[in-house]
Amino acid sequence: MNKPNFLIGRGEMLVRDIKGPKRFGDKAEVYPYSYAIKRLTPKLERASLELDALPEEACPRDFGVAVLTLNPGYIARSYFPVALLRAAGLESVGSRTVKITPEAWTKKGPPIESSTTQLFVAGKRSVFRSLPNWIQHAEQDSDEAKDIAHIEDFAAFLPGERVRKYGSKKERFFEVGIHLLQDEDSAFIQKAFSRFAAKQDVKLHVELAFQAGSLWFVPAEGSRESMERLSTFSFVRVIRPMPSLRGTRPVTRGSSVSVTCQLPNAQPLSSEPRVAILDGGLPAQHPIGPWLKAYHRLDMNAADDPEANEHGLGVTSAFLFGPLQPGGIAERPYSYVDNVRVLDDDSDTEDRLDMYRTLGFVEQVLLSRQYEFINLSLGPDLPIEDTDVHAWTAVIDDLLSDGDTFMTIAVGNNGEHDRESGNARVQVPSDCVNGIAVGAADSTGASWTRAPYSAIGPGRSPGVMKPDLLAFGGETSQYFHVLTPSSKPKLSPQMGTSFAGPYLLRSAVGMRAILGADLSPLTLKALLIHGADPGEYDKCEVGWGKIPEDLMTLITCPDGVARVIYQGELKPGKYLRASLPLPAGGLTGNISLGATFCYACPVDPQDASAYTRAGLDVVFRPNSSKVKDGAANAASKGFFDLKQFATEEERRSDMGKWETVLHGEKNMRGTSLSDPVFDIHYNAREGGGKANSAEKIRYALVITIKAPKHADLYNEILRAYANILTPLQPQVSLPIRV
Repeated sequence: MNKPNFLIGRGEMLVRDIKGPKRFGDKAEVYPYSYAIKRLTPKLERASLELDALPEEACPRDFGVAVLTLNPGYIARSYFPVALLRAAGLESVGSRTVKITPEAWTKKGPPIESSTTQLFVAGKRSVFRSLPNWIQHAEQDSDEAKDIAHIEDFAAFLPGERVRKYGSKKERFFEVGIHLLQDEDSAFIQKAFSRFAAKQDVKLHVELAFQAGSLWFVPAEGSRESMERLSTFSFVRVIRPMPSLRGTRPVTRGSSVSVTCQLPNAQPLSSEPRVAILDGGLPAQHPIGPWLKAYHRLDMNAADDPEANEHGLGVTSAFLFGPLQPGGIAERPYSYVDNVRVLDDDSDTEDRLDMYRTLGFVEQVLLSRQYEFINLSLGPDLPIEDTDVHAWTAVIDDLLSDGDTFMTIAVGNNGEHDRESGNARVQVPSDCVNGIAVGAADSTGASWTRAPYSAIGPGRSPGVMKPDLLAFGGETSQYFHVLTPSSKPKLSPQMGTSFAGPYLLRSAVGMRAILGADLSPLTLKALLIHGADPGEYDKCEVGWGKIPEDLMTLITCPDGVARVIYQGELKPGKYLRASLPLPAGGLTGNISLGATFCYACPVDPQDASAYTRAGLDVVFRPNSSKVKDGAANAASKGFFDLKQFATEEERRSDMGKWETVLHGEKNMRGTSLSDPVFDIHYNAREGGGKANSAEKIRYALVITIKAPKHADLYNEILRAYANILTPLQPQVSLPIRV
């Protein structure tokens, strides 16, 4: 029997720096400067009057916050109004995406409803008072004058806009997001807010607060009337009822049945991967001891919650063995696992404040940097919103931004809720861009579909593709059997995204166990997306698709197929050229070329419309000999479909370029390729504008070439690049596959 051809590594050796292309000039202005002044002046005057009407104690150091809405034609990073804000004495403290119908735009035809960016700008109320006069005297050809002409609207940020909803009349627990100033000490805002809250009969639980970016999230306790008064504080971004925690209750609870299975006698395939399941702990009796490396209770003073224990065991079982077969023999685990109890008896309190306590435990584990692989099958019972980033998402995304951790997050079981209202959308924190949001498929067979209960997308922009992936999570026609509390291996039939998440993590750990530390967490993510089956389903239903049940299909190459991985770092503003390897004589016949880029990056939680600080502009150049007259580079050809990320007007404003995953597959003639390359440009931004000191980011690229007329393609490429590329070798002994 032939040995399998494993992934080809060191693709990054085919990457080199290149000179960037010339930049084009500015686009035509939508509003003549004189008209821009005329239409903007009354808006500025009205905003100033409304800010002056706020009580003095609601405006610490006389600061107010207004909302500046950009014309949809000017929401790209290069049009961020930095000159205007600096000259006027204002500071952007956050942003969000909204839809408006502008008065005019630069495109042909009458304006239609379009996505644009709203900036939250902070400044002294005296500055807002002076703005109507100040814009009259700005130099017409200055940068700030150009910024003025790009403003569609300007208004005070009013208290009523800050409250998402109050919940029931009996609701007493809320979470409040507070804007902080990004470039100076904001302690005065926090102290002023605490004093202001006390005067409104609101109790702040500051000991449970989190800061993410320039947002301060603090739990608050008070009546609806007191929250209405609290919303007048100028730096409040959002007030909403405190959601409860989800995750401890699957879609269906299994009965105490006597169905059993046989667990393996073997040790895990590898002892290297460091894996943690963050969940409800473990019951006193369970049969997973041989594969349990450690069990941590993060609050030793809190008692167990038996229901959470059962859930924690089921999630850990899903990771270790996958879906168990009644009466069957379980699969051998790929690694040992740590179970970390972040839910306990105190987590089921009526005051809901423990949602922040639980986030503290999750943060503690991530900060410890002990684990390469983590699963989280819980979170707030809260569908994501386009206008604001939640504390759970912000904290977790920030700690995953270095790309060192592969974290699966269940999207939630609310997929059968009302879609129009957004209640069926993926739940916090599965909107993370640096984690892997996992939905549930209803079958392990070829005729799978999204399980009805599995939450749907889209995610926020950037982060549109949610869920990222699907894995089997069970359905009434095919349950996901997991271990239930008992000293012997007894099974419980379940279904839920809680089990799809760890099952997908199992595949990632399996690849790491087989091929070793040469595969980074980002590369594992790229491989799973690269090999996922999207079927014929809508992206909002399945994301990039369902992962294969056999992970060997992801890390091996059959006849006529070569899969190459590139792993490296990108520097901001630089251009890289990644060459695609071809056999010495080129390719013949019809071929298929697939590519997946993944990168991890820092985030700006206060800027929902500009959440990711890094974006890739990737250009495919298939043939080096086809150069247009006067051009410095070969002609480009479309490869990644940005329509899946943004509408046309959003793509024109580069919103699709800020997604952390790009994936595409194209069919072509092999002879059309001659020294093909991907040119990669790393764009950096901060707070929606140009970054002053951006960081390097890690990336992974997976390339698959399928050429049926080249049965020995794998070895042809290795011979052509004998001193550069190398096949990855298994780090463990694999069983013989029949």
